[in-house]
Amino acid sequence: MGLSFGSIALISIVALVIFGPKKLPSLGRAAGETLREFKNSTKGLMDDEENKKEEKQVK
Repeated sequence: MGLSFGSIALISIVALVIFGPKKLPSLGRAAGETLREFKNSTKGLMDDEENKKEEKQVK
C-alpha cells in the first residue's frame, strides 16, 4: 500500500501550487517538529506503562 512516484509527484505539485515555494520549508519543519513531539510523548507513555508493570511484578 505504498505511494507510487506519480502519486508523490502529484501531491508535491499540488502542495507547491497551494502553499507556494516560500511557505513549504516552514510547513515541513513544523510537521517534523510535531511528529517528533508526538513520538517523544508516546515513548514516555510506553515507558510509564513498563514501569507500572515492573512495580506490579515486584509486589
